Amino acid sequence: NQREDKLYHAYNLMSIDESGISVSYLDEMLEGQVAALSSGSLSPKQALEVLDSLRHSDLYRKDQNSYILYPNKQLPGFLEKNNIPESSVNRSNLLQKMLSNDDPQIIVKDVDGGFHFNGNFRNANNLKQALADLQTTEYSELAAAEEKLILEIFEEVFNHKAFTGRSGTFFGYEGLGSIYWHMVSKLYLAVYEICEQAYNEGADLSVREALANHFDEIARGIGLYKDPKLYGAFPTDPYSHTPWHRGAQQPGMTGQVKEDILVRFGELGVSIGDGRLKFDPFLLKRGEFLTDSQRFEYSSLNQELTEMSLPENSLGFTCCQVPVTYHLGSDSSLKVELKDGSTLDLIGNELDSASSTAVFHRTGKVKSITVTVPEEQLR
Repeated sequence: NQREDKLYHAYNLMSIDESGISVSYLDEMLEGQVAALSSGSLSPKQALEVLDSLRHSDLYRKDQNSYILYPNKQLPGFLEKNNIPESSVNRSNLLQKMLSNDDPQIIVKDVDGGFHFNGNFRNANNLKQALADLQTTEYSELAAAEEKLILEIFEEVFNHKAFTGRSGTFFGYEGLGSIYWHMVSKLYLAVYEICEQAYNEGADLSVREALANHFDEIARGIGLYKDPKLYGAFPTDPYSHTPWHRGAQQPGMTGQVKEDILVRFGELGVSIGDGRLKFDPFLLKRGEFLTDSQRFEYSSLNQELTEMSLPENSLGFTCCQVPVTYHLGSDSSLKVELKDGSTLDLIGNELDSASSTAVFHRTGKVKSITVTVPEEQLR
């Protein structure tokens, strides 16, 4: 399904006739690229080719520094629709006979000599019913013999098999020119996963850096990183979509939030392997660490608001409501403070199984975790 421009076809259209099965394609779609990137089938270098192509494709919307669902397009006007080529009309004895009889049940001829299907037909089933109604008329034999041909001409005119609903016909909602923020966040998560793959596999540094740049650009395109004038709403609020002609629309807890939370934990380097909690922030930026001391407020396991002090050159977050503090240093190490007042010092960035289980199960045994992060690891 890879295209010549390195993007991927999202959907294949299969058509069956006497000559066999043929395959055609819809326009490029953002979800197709997300599916390819998150499939696990691409190497980091191949994924980079997709992302480079995506950035220069018709899916990129420069004014919002983000990506639309499908390429924007100019819809045909009313007079450009439902026009049957004369060559197609000449293929059918039924259509020619009904035209000569000035019978509008299937086809009509306008004052300019153009041909059109009955305007009351909404789909092929309506046409089938109209052809069936001809079985008791003078057209019965022709209608039976040419039903398949007439339906083929109908599909050639309307191309219903490629109809994708509002996304290809509306301007609002997730329609033409619209950014669908949930899909952008799916892209964000997929690119994080590719960055993680490249890091774990020890991919070429230039590939890793290029992937990280795409990751950053996608982040900058999401509302949280924009000013209200550009976003068209409060940047910290999640929205469904941004149409071509206005700011963000439909506020609410959209699916976007889920992916963004997953990405943020990934950025912080939080992962789980073999039941053990690991802190390896390979995508984290040095600029995220505090430049002076601050108070950190979080909800404890007892559902109480709790405060702790974060010193300069640190940052804090919670994992299963256990506070985690990152400090800068030269080597990776962990310090686990337990409820009984004792501490556990570990070399490296991985928690032991018992402590990890206590965190996951929210037993309260682990009071806090302090992680020393090598400054040279940060971006």
